[in-house]
Amino acid sequence: METTWVVDPVHSDVQFKIKHLVISTVTGSFNQFEGVATATEGFENVKANFKIDVKSIDTKNADRDNHLRTGDFFDADSYPEILFSSTSWKKVGDDEFELVGDLTLKGVTKPITLKAEFGGIEKDAYGNTKAGFEITGKINRKDFGLTYNSLTETGGLALGEDIKLVSNIQLAKQA
Repeated sequence: METTWVVDPVHSDVQFKIKHLVISTVTGSFNQFEGVATATEGFENVKANFKIDVKSIDTKNADRDNHLRTGDFFDADSYPEILFSSTSWKKVGDDEFELVGDLTLKGVTKPITLKAEFGGIEKDAYGNTKAGFEITGKINRKDFGLTYNSLTETGGLALGEDIKLVSNIQLAKQA
């Protein structure tokens, strides 16, 4: 029997990490997102759809966030959403799954593979059933048309190409 689960945004986060000047990592997040999943008992089979509001990007620096919303990067006015739709879900360990799906970013759709670590199921203080996952992966930003970069004084590139994705997702079981 399939159950529907909805992302609880109050108890979830969507973060990304990118190398800056090759020596350190900048972490950012998206503050507005939503998602829904259908799953069989024990999360043996999962179908998931996820949507992120690009304008909700937050790197703790308003000037940088505004630049990231422009055509140099996400072009949030033309492409206001990042979408993910799962195509497969496979158990690869006790509490580990491989989540494959199509990521649409800046008008480009490509398949990506993510790791989903199941944290368990609990009832909250109000009797709601919740499930937790940490979802991680890596994409190359150039694959999605995020090609902007600047040079350092020594001629190196300021930004890395790989973007690490880290999301802690709490799902609320629907009646």
